[in-house]
Amino acid sequence: MKVFKFGGASVKDAEGVKNILSILNTPKSNLIVVVSAMGKMTNALEIVCNDFFNRTGKTPQSFDIVKTFHLSIVNDLFGEKKDEVVKKMDKLFKELETILSSEPSLCYDYEYDRIVCFGELISTTIIAEYLQFNKRKAKFVDIRKCLITDNNYRDANVDIELSEKLCQKVFNFQDTFLYITQGFIAGTRTNQTTTLGREGSDYTAALLANILDAEDLTIWKDVPGIMNADPKMYADTEIIYKLSYKEAIELSNFGAKIIHPKTIKPLQNKKIPLLVKSFSDPMSPGSIVAELDEKLKLPPIYINKDKQLLLTLTPRDFSFIAEEKLCNIFGLLAKFRLKLNLMQNSAISFSFCINYNEVVFKDFINSLKDEFEVLYNKDVTLITVRHYNEDIIHRLIGEKVVLVEQRSRLTARFVINNDISE
Repeated sequence: MKVFKFGGASVKDAEGVKNILSILNTPKSNLIVVVSAMGKMTNALEIVCNDFFNRTGKTPQSFDIVKTFHLSIVNDLFGEKKDEVVKKMDKLFKELETILSSEPSLCYDYEYDRIVCFGELISTTIIAEYLQFNKRKAKFVDIRKCLITDNNYRDANVDIELSEKLCQKVFNFQDTFLYITQGFIAGTRTNQTTTLGREGSDYTAALLANILDAEDLTIWKDVPGIMNADPKMYADTEIIYKLSYKEAIELSNFGAKIIHPKTIKPLQNKKIPLLVKSFSDPMSPGSIVAELDEKLKLPPIYINKDKQLLLTLTPRDFSFIAEEKLCNIFGLLAKFRLKLNLMQNSAISFSFCINYNEVVFKDFINSLKDEFEVLYNKDVTLITVRHYNEDIIHRLIGEKVVLVEQRSRLTARFVINNDISE
Protein backbone atom coordinates (compact mmCIF):
# COMPACT_ATOMS: atom_id res chain seq x y z
CA MET A 1 0.00 0.00 0.00
CA LYS A 2 1.18 3.50 -0.88
CA VAL A 3 0.16 7.02 0.15
CA PHE A 4 0.11 9.94 -2.31
CA LYS A 5 -0.31 13.54 -1.23
CA PHE A 6 -1.25 16.33 -3.64
CA GLY A 7 -0.83 19.94 -2.54
CA GLY A 8 -2.81 23.01 -3.54
CA ALA A 9 -0.53 23.87 -6.46
CA SER A 10 -1.13 20.46 -8.06
CA VAL A 11 -4.93 20.93 -7.99
CA LYS A 12 -5.16 24.67 -8.61
CA ASP A 13 -7.28 24.26 -11.77
CA ALA A 14 -9.07 21.73 -13.97
CA GLU A 15 -5.85 20.74 -15.75
CA GLY A 16 -4.31 19.86 -12.41
CA VAL A 17 -7.22 17.58 -11.53
CA LYS A 18 -6.95 15.89 -14.93
CA ASN A 19 -3.23 15.37 -14.32
CA ILE A 20 -3.99 13.60 -11.02
CA LEU A 21 -6.08 11.09 -12.97
CA SER A 22 -3.13 10.29 -15.25
CA ILE A 23 -0.79 9.87 -12.25
CA LEU A 24 -3.25 7.60 -10.43
CA ASN A 25 -3.55 5.34 -13.46
CA THR A 26 0.11 4.29 -13.06
CA PRO A 27 0.41 2.61 -9.61
CA LYS A 28 -0.62 -1.05 -9.37
CA SER A 29 -0.81 -1.21 -5.56
CA ASN A 30 -3.50 -0.13 -3.11
CA LEU A 31 -3.45 3.63 -2.72
CA ILE A 32 -4.59 6.37 -0.33
CA VAL A 33 -4.67 9.85 -1.86
CA VAL A 34 -4.50 12.83 0.51
CA VAL A 35 -5.48 16.18 -1.04
CA SER A 36 -5.12 19.79 0.07
CA ALA A 37 -7.42 22.72 -0.71
CA MET A 38 -7.23 23.86 -4.33
CA GLY A 39 -4.76 26.59 -5.24
CA LYS A 40 -4.85 29.43 -2.71
CA MET A 41 -8.25 28.52 -1.29
CA THR A 42 -6.98 28.24 2.28
CA ASN A 43 -5.93 31.89 2.02
CA ALA A 44 -9.33 32.80 0.53
CA LEU A 45 -11.16 30.98 3.32
CA GLU A 46 -9.00 32.72 5.92
CA ILE A 47 -10.34 36.00 4.52
CA VAL A 48 -13.89 34.61 4.83
CA CYS A 49 -13.15 33.64 8.43
CA ASN A 50 -11.69 37.05 9.28
CA ASP A 51 -14.64 38.88 7.71
CA PHE A 52 -17.07 36.66 9.62
CA PHE A 53 -15.29 36.84 12.98
CA ASN A 54 -14.64 40.59 12.80
CA ARG A 55 -18.11 41.35 11.38
CA THR A 56 -16.69 43.46 8.56
CA GLY A 57 -19.82 43.19 6.46
CA LYS A 58 -17.76 41.74 3.59
CA THR A 59 -18.43 38.06 4.32
CA PRO A 60 -20.88 37.52 1.39
CA GLN A 61 -18.35 38.91 -1.09
CA SER A 62 -15.41 36.86 0.21
CA PHE A 63 -17.61 33.74 0.34
CA ASP A 64 -18.70 34.32 -3.25
CA ILE A 65 -15.07 34.27 -4.39
CA VAL A 66 -14.70 30.78 -2.91
CA LYS A 67 -17.90 29.54 -4.58
CA THR A 68 -17.10 31.04 -7.99
CA PHE A 69 -13.58 29.57 -8.03
CA HIS A 70 -14.74 26.01 -7.34
CA LEU A 71 -17.78 26.11 -9.60
CA SER A 72 -15.57 27.30 -12.45
CA ILE A 73 -13.34 24.22 -12.03
CA VAL A 74 -16.39 21.96 -11.90
CA ASN A 75 -17.68 23.50 -15.11
CA ASP A 76 -14.32 22.96 -16.84
CA LEU A 77 -14.14 19.33 -15.69
CA PHE A 78 -17.73 18.14 -16.21
CA GLY A 79 -19.26 20.56 -18.72
CA GLU A 80 -22.92 19.81 -19.36
CA LYS A 81 -22.78 16.74 -17.11
CA LYS A 82 -22.00 18.75 -13.98
CA ASP A 83 -25.47 18.73 -12.35
CA GLU A 84 -24.86 15.86 -9.90
CA VAL A 85 -21.51 17.31 -8.84
CA VAL A 86 -23.01 20.78 -8.39
CA LYS A 87 -25.66 19.28 -6.08
CA LYS A 88 -22.95 17.87 -3.83
CA MET A 89 -21.10 21.18 -3.95
CA ASP A 90 -24.25 23.09 -3.05
CA LYS A 91 -24.66 20.92 0.04
CA LEU A 92 -21.18 21.92 1.22
CA PHE A 93 -21.76 25.57 0.35
CA LYS A 94 -25.01 25.55 2.35
CA GLU A 95 -23.21 24.05 5.36
CA LEU A 96 -20.68 26.85 5.21
CA GLU A 97 -23.38 29.45 4.59
CA THR A 98 -25.20 28.27 7.72
CA ILE A 99 -22.06 28.89 9.77
CA LEU A 100 -21.55 32.31 8.20
CA SER A 101 -25.15 33.36 8.88
CA SER A 102 -24.80 32.62 12.61
CA GLU A 103 -23.16 34.70 15.32
CA PRO A 104 -19.43 34.02 15.72
CA SER A 105 -18.25 32.62 19.01
CA LEU A 106 -15.58 34.36 21.09
CA CYS A 107 -12.92 31.84 19.97
CA TYR A 108 -11.24 32.79 16.69
CA ASP A 109 -9.35 29.49 16.43
CA TYR A 110 -12.57 27.47 16.73
CA GLU A 111 -14.24 29.53 13.99
CA TYR A 112 -11.10 29.25 11.83
CA ASP A 113 -11.13 25.46 11.89
CA ARG A 114 -14.80 25.01 11.11
CA ILE A 115 -14.62 27.47 8.17
CA VAL A 116 -11.23 26.78 6.59
CA CYS A 117 -11.84 23.00 6.52
CA PHE A 118 -14.22 23.48 3.58
CA GLY A 119 -11.24 23.99 1.26
CA GLU A 120 -10.23 20.35 1.70
CA LEU A 121 -13.80 19.01 1.78
CA ILE A 122 -14.64 20.71 -1.51
CA SER A 123 -11.41 19.76 -3.29
CA THR A 124 -11.70 16.07 -2.38
CA THR A 125 -15.38 16.02 -3.39
CA ILE A 126 -14.52 17.40 -6.82
CA ILE A 127 -11.60 15.00 -7.34
CA ALA A 128 -13.51 11.92 -6.15
CA GLU A 129 -16.40 12.79 -8.47
CA TYR A 130 -14.03 13.37 -11.40
CA LEU A 131 -12.38 9.98 -10.88
CA GLN A 132 -15.80 8.29 -10.79
CA PHE A 133 -16.79 10.27 -13.91
CA ASN A 134 -13.79 8.71 -15.65
CA LYS A 135 -14.60 5.17 -14.49
CA ARG A 136 -11.84 5.18 -11.85
CA LYS A 137 -13.42 3.69 -8.76
CA ALA A 138 -12.50 5.71 -5.68
CA LYS A 139 -13.94 5.76 -2.17
CA PHE A 140 -14.38 9.14 -0.48
CA VAL A 141 -13.45 9.29 3.23
CA ASP A 142 -14.13 12.20 5.57
CA ILE A 143 -10.88 12.13 7.54
CA ARG A 144 -12.56 13.93 10.45
CA LYS A 145 -14.30 10.66 11.33
CA CYS A 146 -11.11 8.65 11.79
CA LEU A 147 -8.22 11.06 12.53
CA ILE A 148 -9.12 12.18 16.05
CA THR A 149 -7.51 15.05 17.96
CA ASP A 150 -7.91 17.15 21.07
CA ASN A 151 -9.63 20.54 20.80
CA ASN A 152 -6.45 22.60 20.47
CA TYR A 153 -7.91 24.39 17.47
CA ARG A 154 -5.56 25.37 14.60
CA ASP A 155 -2.76 23.14 15.93
CA ALA A 156 -4.53 20.07 17.23
CA ASN A 157 -2.75 17.07 18.76
CA VAL A 158 -3.64 13.69 17.30
CA ASP A 159 -4.85 10.86 19.53
CA ILE A 160 -2.70 8.22 17.87
CA GLU A 161 -4.13 5.20 19.68
CA LEU A 162 -7.76 6.00 18.87
CA SER A 163 -6.96 7.22 15.35
CA GLU A 164 -5.06 4.02 14.62
CA LYS A 165 -8.07 1.87 15.49
CA LEU A 166 -10.45 4.00 13.43
CA CYS A 167 -8.15 4.42 10.41
CA GLN A 168 -7.39 0.70 10.22
CA LYS A 169 -11.11 0.00 10.25
CA VAL A 170 -11.93 2.60 7.55
CA PHE A 171 -8.95 2.14 5.20
CA ASN A 172 -9.21 -1.65 4.94
CA PHE A 173 -9.20 -2.00 1.09
CA GLN A 174 -11.96 -4.61 1.23
CA ASP A 175 -14.18 -2.90 -1.34
CA THR A 176 -11.82 -0.52 -3.15
CA PHE A 177 -8.22 -0.13 -4.27
CA LEU A 178 -8.27 3.67 -3.95
CA TYR A 179 -9.30 6.10 -1.21
CA ILE A 180 -9.58 9.91 -1.53
CA THR A 181 -9.37 11.89 1.70
CA GLN A 182 -8.38 15.28 3.09
CA GLY A 183 -5.14 16.58 4.48
CA PHE A 184 -4.78 19.27 7.17
CA ILE A 185 -8.15 18.68 8.86
CA ALA A 186 -9.26 16.28 11.58
CA GLY A 187 -12.03 15.91 14.16
CA THR A 188 -12.59 15.62 17.88
CA ARG A 189 -14.44 12.95 19.86
CA THR A 190 -17.42 15.32 19.93
CA ASN A 191 -17.43 15.84 16.13
CA GLN A 192 -15.87 19.30 16.12
CA THR A 193 -13.53 20.11 13.23
CA THR A 194 -9.87 20.80 13.97
CA THR A 195 -6.80 21.51 11.85
CA LEU A 196 -3.22 20.27 12.28
CA GLY A 197 -1.37 23.53 11.64
CA ARG A 198 -0.87 25.51 8.45
CA GLU A 199 0.34 23.35 5.53
CA GLY A 200 -0.50 20.27 7.62
CA SER A 201 -1.58 18.02 4.74
CA ASP A 202 1.91 16.48 4.60
CA TYR A 203 1.53 15.55 8.26
CA THR A 204 -1.83 13.89 7.60
CA ALA A 205 -0.28 11.79 4.84
CA ALA A 206 2.66 10.82 7.07
CA LEU A 207 0.32 9.79 9.91
CA LEU A 208 -1.72 7.59 7.57
CA ALA A 209 1.48 6.06 6.17
CA ASN A 210 2.62 5.26 9.71
CA ILE A 211 -0.71 3.95 11.00
CA LEU A 212 -1.32 1.76 7.94
CA ASP A 213 2.31 0.62 7.43
CA ALA A 214 2.64 2.08 3.95
CA GLU A 215 5.40 1.03 1.60
CA ASP A 216 6.24 4.71 1.02
CA LEU A 217 4.76 8.20 0.93
CA THR A 218 4.98 10.36 -2.20
CA ILE A 219 4.41 14.11 -2.01
CA TRP A 220 3.65 15.58 -5.44
CA LYS A 221 4.94 19.13 -5.85
CA ASP A 222 5.37 21.84 -8.49
CA VAL A 223 9.17 21.38 -8.30
CA PRO A 224 11.34 18.44 -9.50
CA GLY A 225 12.13 17.34 -5.94
CA ILE A 226 13.77 18.77 -2.83
CA MET A 227 15.71 21.80 -3.99
CA ASN A 228 18.56 23.57 -2.23
CA ALA A 229 16.52 26.79 -2.42
CA ASP A 230 13.12 28.01 -3.58
CA PRO A 231 13.41 28.16 -7.39
CA LYS A 232 10.76 30.89 -7.45
CA MET A 233 13.12 33.13 -5.50
CA TYR A 234 16.60 32.06 -6.59
CA ALA A 235 18.23 31.16 -9.90
CA ASP A 236 20.62 28.22 -10.36
CA THR A 237 18.96 25.97 -7.78
CA GLU A 238 19.72 22.24 -7.78
CA ILE A 239 17.93 19.05 -6.77
CA ILE A 240 19.01 17.17 -3.67
CA TYR A 241 18.34 13.58 -4.70
CA LYS A 242 18.94 12.00 -1.29
CA LEU A 243 18.41 13.33 2.21
CA SER A 244 18.48 11.72 5.65
CA TYR A 245 15.53 11.96 8.03
CA LYS A 246 17.68 14.02 10.40
CA GLU A 247 18.63 16.57 7.75
CA ALA A 248 15.04 16.81 6.53
CA ILE A 249 13.84 17.54 10.08
CA GLU A 250 16.43 20.31 10.41
CA LEU A 251 15.40 21.89 7.11
CA SER A 252 11.68 21.72 7.84
CA ASN A 253 12.25 23.24 11.29
CA PHE A 254 14.13 26.13 9.68
CA GLY A 255 11.15 26.76 7.42
CA ALA A 256 11.76 24.79 4.22
CA LYS A 257 8.34 24.80 2.55
CA ILE A 258 8.90 21.52 0.76
CA ILE A 259 8.14 19.49 3.92
CA HIS A 260 5.89 20.25 6.89
CA PRO A 261 7.90 20.13 10.19
CA LYS A 262 5.83 17.30 11.72
CA THR A 263 5.99 15.07 8.64
CA ILE A 264 9.27 13.24 9.20
CA LYS A 265 8.83 11.71 12.67
CA PRO A 266 5.94 9.32 11.82
CA LEU A 267 7.88 8.14 8.77
CA GLN A 268 11.22 7.79 10.54
CA ASN A 269 9.60 5.78 13.35
CA LYS A 270 8.77 3.01 10.88
CA LYS A 271 11.54 3.68 8.33
CA ILE A 272 9.02 4.61 5.63
CA PRO A 273 10.71 6.41 2.70
CA LEU A 274 9.43 9.84 1.66
CA LEU A 275 9.50 10.59 -2.06
CA VAL A 276 9.15 14.14 -3.38
CA LYS A 277 8.25 14.21 -7.05
CA SER A 278 7.05 16.62 -9.75
CA PHE A 279 3.37 16.33 -10.65
CA SER A 280 4.14 17.81 -14.07
CA ASP A 281 6.91 15.27 -14.75
CA PRO A 282 5.90 12.16 -12.79
CA MET A 283 8.47 9.88 -14.48
CA SER A 284 11.45 11.94 -13.24
CA PRO A 285 13.25 10.44 -10.20
CA GLY A 286 12.60 13.26 -7.74
CA SER A 287 14.09 13.11 -4.24
CA ILE A 288 14.05 10.55 -1.45
CA VAL A 289 14.22 11.05 2.31
CA ALA A 290 15.18 7.86 4.15
CA GLU A 291 17.43 6.24 6.74
CA LEU A 292 20.82 6.58 5.05
CA ASP A 293 24.06 4.92 6.08
CA GLU A 294 26.35 6.99 3.90
CA LYS A 295 27.37 10.52 4.85
CA LEU A 296 26.13 12.84 2.12
CA LYS A 297 28.00 15.86 0.86
CA LEU A 298 25.28 18.47 0.53
CA PRO A 299 25.41 21.84 -1.24
CA PRO A 300 24.53 25.04 0.64
CA ILE A 301 20.79 25.00 1.32
CA TYR A 302 19.11 28.35 1.91
CA ILE A 303 15.65 29.07 3.25
CA ASN A 304 13.73 32.34 3.45
CA LYS A 305 10.99 32.94 6.03
CA ASP A 306 9.13 36.14 5.23
CA LYS A 307 6.58 38.08 7.30
CA GLN A 308 8.58 37.70 10.48
CA LEU A 309 8.46 39.92 13.56
CA LEU A 310 11.70 40.71 15.37
CA LEU A 311 11.38 41.86 18.98
CA THR A 312 13.98 43.03 21.49
CA LEU A 313 12.93 43.10 25.15
CA THR A 314 14.79 44.95 27.90
CA PRO A 315 13.61 44.67 31.54
CA ARG A 316 12.37 48.04 32.79
CA ASP A 317 14.22 47.53 36.06
CA PHE A 318 17.48 46.70 34.19
CA SER A 319 17.62 43.29 35.82
CA PHE A 320 19.32 40.38 34.08
CA ILE A 321 17.58 38.25 31.48
CA ALA A 322 17.61 35.21 33.71
CA GLU A 323 15.55 32.04 33.85
CA GLU A 324 12.51 33.61 35.53
CA LYS A 325 12.12 36.31 32.89
CA LEU A 326 12.71 33.86 30.07
CA CYS A 327 10.03 31.65 31.59
CA ASN A 328 7.57 34.56 31.52
CA ILE A 329 8.40 35.34 27.88
CA PHE A 330 8.03 31.73 26.77
CA GLY A 331 4.77 31.49 28.69
CA LEU A 332 3.36 34.41 26.72
CA LEU A 333 4.55 32.91 23.43
CA ALA A 334 2.72 29.71 24.35
CA LYS A 335 -0.39 31.62 25.44
CA PHE A 336 -0.63 33.48 22.11
CA ARG A 337 0.53 30.39 20.18
CA LEU A 338 3.37 32.18 18.44
CA LYS A 339 6.15 30.13 16.84
CA LEU A 340 9.66 31.05 17.94
CA ASN A 341 12.07 30.85 14.99
CA LEU A 342 15.24 32.41 16.41
CA MET A 343 16.41 33.82 19.74
CA GLN A 344 19.45 35.62 21.10
CA ASN A 345 20.15 37.26 24.44
CA SER A 346 22.64 39.49 26.20
CA ALA A 347 22.81 40.35 29.90
CA ILE A 348 19.81 42.69 29.86
CA SER A 349 18.11 42.12 26.52
CA PHE A 350 16.40 39.27 24.73
CA SER A 351 15.81 39.31 20.97
CA PHE A 352 13.67 36.81 19.14
CA CYS A 353 12.02 36.28 15.78
CA ILE A 354 8.47 34.92 15.43
CA ASN A 355 5.85 34.46 12.73
CA TYR A 356 3.88 37.70 12.51
CA ASN A 357 0.23 37.23 13.49
CA GLU A 358 -1.77 40.40 13.02
CA VAL A 359 -4.75 38.99 14.94
CA VAL A 360 -2.88 38.76 18.27
CA PHE A 361 -0.10 41.30 17.65
CA LYS A 362 -1.41 44.20 19.78
CA ASP A 363 -2.45 42.02 22.71
CA PHE A 364 0.91 40.22 22.69
CA ILE A 365 2.89 43.48 22.68
CA ASN A 366 0.73 44.99 25.43
CA SER A 367 1.23 41.90 27.59
CA LEU A 368 4.99 42.48 27.46
CA LYS A 369 5.05 46.24 28.14
CA ASP A 370 4.51 46.15 31.90
CA GLU A 371 7.75 44.25 32.47
CA PHE A 372 9.82 45.14 29.40
CA GLU A 373 10.74 47.97 27.11
CA VAL A 374 9.68 46.58 23.73
CA LEU A 375 11.30 47.35 20.38
CA TYR A 376 10.17 45.56 17.25
CA ASN A 377 10.55 45.40 13.49
CA LYS A 378 7.67 44.19 11.37
CA ASP A 379 8.00 42.38 8.05
CA VAL A 380 11.59 41.24 8.44
CA THR A 381 12.99 38.17 6.66
CA LEU A 382 14.80 35.30 8.36
CA ILE A 383 17.36 33.72 6.02
CA THR A 384 18.85 30.37 7.02
CA VAL A 385 21.86 28.91 5.21
CA ARG A 386 22.58 25.27 5.97
CA HIS A 387 26.05 23.92 5.02
CA TYR A 388 27.15 27.48 4.41
CA ASN A 389 30.37 28.94 3.06
CA GLU A 390 31.49 32.55 2.90
CA ASP A 391 30.86 32.85 -0.84
CA ILE A 392 27.21 31.89 -0.55
CA ILE A 393 26.68 34.20 2.44
CA HIS A 394 28.19 37.09 0.53
CA ARG A 395 25.98 36.34 -2.48
CA LEU A 396 22.79 36.05 -0.42
CA ILE A 397 23.31 38.79 2.12
CA GLY A 398 25.49 41.29 0.25
CA GLU A 399 24.64 44.83 1.33
CA LYS A 400 21.38 43.94 3.07
CA VAL A 401 20.77 45.43 6.52
CA VAL A 402 21.33 42.61 9.03
CA LEU A 403 19.57 43.05 12.38
CA VAL A 404 20.61 39.71 13.91
CA GLU A 405 23.28 37.22 12.85
CA GLN A 406 23.94 33.73 14.24
CA ARG A 407 26.38 31.03 13.16
CA SER A 408 27.04 27.46 14.23
CA ARG A 409 29.17 24.73 12.64
CA LEU A 410 26.66 23.94 9.91
CA THR A 411 24.12 26.76 9.94
CA ALA A 412 24.19 30.53 9.54
CA ARG A 413 21.07 32.64 10.15
CA PHE A 414 20.34 36.29 9.40
CA VAL A 415 17.40 38.54 10.20
CA ILE A 416 17.15 41.05 7.37
CA ASN A 417 15.44 44.42 7.60
CA ASN A 418 13.27 44.90 4.52
CA ASP A 419 12.41 48.51 5.38
CA ILE A 420 15.48 50.46 4.26
CA SER A 421 13.92 53.72 5.51
CA GLU A 422 14.38 52.72 9.16
